[in-house]
Amino acid sequence: MAPDSHPPAAVTTSVPISPMESRFVRAWCVAVIASSMAGTAWLMAFGVVGSAIVAGVTTLVSAAIWIIRRPHRAWRRLPWFALAYVGWAVASLTWTAWPGATALTLALLLATTAQALFVASMLTGRQIIHAIAAAVKWMLALSIAFELWVSLVWRGPILPHFVRPGPDFAGDPIQFWSRDKLFTDDRIQGIFGNANSLAYIALLGLVVFGLQLVTRDAARWPLVAWLGVSAFCFWRGSSATATMCALAIVIVIAVVLLMRRAPDAATRRVLYVVFVSFGVALVTTLWVFQDELFDVLGRSSDLSGRKEIWATVLERFAQSPLYGWGYSVPWVPTDPSFDGWIVDRGVSVMQAHSTWFDVAMQLGLVGVVFFAVALGAFTWRAWFLALGRVPEPGEPRAPRSRLLLIPALVATILAVQSLTESSPLLNWGWFLLVMLAFAIKQAPARLRGTPVRRRSTLAAAWPLEGTR
Repeated sequence: MAPDSHPPAAVTTSVPISPMESRFVRAWCVAVIASSMAGTAWLMAFGVVGSAIVAGVTTLVSAAIWIIRRPHRAWRRLPWFALAYVGWAVASLTWTAWPGATALTLALLLATTAQALFVASMLTGRQIIHAIAAAVKWMLALSIAFELWVSLVWRGPILPHFVRPGPDFAGDPIQFWSRDKLFTDDRIQGIFGNANSLAYIALLGLVVFGLQLVTRDAARWPLVAWLGVSAFCFWRGSSATATMCALAIVIVIAVVLLMRRAPDAATRRVLYVVFVSFGVALVTTLWVFQDELFDVLGRSSDLSGRKEIWATVLERFAQSPLYGWGYSVPWVPTDPSFDGWIVDRGVSVMQAHSTWFDVAMQLGLVGVVFFAVALGAFTWRAWFLALGRVPEPGEPRAPRSRLLLIPALVATILAVQSLTESSPLLNWGWFLLVMLAFAIKQAPARLRGTPVRRRSTLAAAWPLEGTR
């Protein structure tokens, strides 16, 4: 990074912290991130009550650490657009058609948001990247260990809460926590009980470990091993949407690295026009040839039943298009409004399988605007964090680590995933959005030499030296 007359916006506290305390805080932050990634694993293992206890206890512990450590942050630079979406979700309590589901899921949303702010206030940019990497390692290692245990010890499919299906089990395999497919060529689900979730976390691992390897941010051979584990889990998760995310990530990396080399602002503007035109052409081509694409990916042209789900959700949205019916992410299957409303292979569906349809149905067009601005603002800031500014004539180009691409690639995953999944609205998707948005906004405007009001993002909170 370019030298600056002011020190980077590192985390400082009003209470001196010992090395042991610092290690504990970092370890706890890893546990918090891993807990958000685990998501459905908590439900599969402990049910709704157990998951609520885990969420409540971890939130209380984080709150206690937060109060004791009292980190100094620029609180006026909170991720206000994301918090505005949360505020609108809370406001839906006044008109919700399912108050019980809204209250329950709002507690999860508030806890996830608070935990994300907590981690971003406790760690520097490099520490956040290391924490994400460690959390992904835990999730992938536990997934492999769980699948091995199911195949070698349990010896057969397993239902949630460690229940063995009897010989007369007539349900659909979608209900299994694990289908005991590790030693076959079929998809595996890991501890998540969902192959798509496993593939997304594995893709995140490919991104983080790959960039750490390129930048020599950690020991080489362990990173190579974890890249192998991530590639294996991504392959065995076999998610069509995750594959599209991976394609988008490759394109974004290529675009960022090319634009970083632009000698001046005019060249960068030309590149913007070229890449936007290419993007529009690519999306149009994929839309026109979607049936052929689904055949290549081994998926049905109705997106595994999603089109039917979307049509049903849109019918409910049309009855209250402005404000929606009330927040509930995920849909609570025991609530009368969702129990049996949309059924897939004998199981009540818990999401619209599209972030945008979900938000529209629950929080109306107003909610869609709030979420779009929140995701757009995060993507905008992450993009410029990755890109850096064009140096002035005669000014040397400041070294910029490729690790700064990670927030932009996370934003890419969330944007593509939002088309066919509701995951960006909860658990690790929403957690990473809030955490990274808050962390990026902490840096002072002077680092790039542009006025504060014109700043899109600032990199001083991400002290990553080097040119790789």
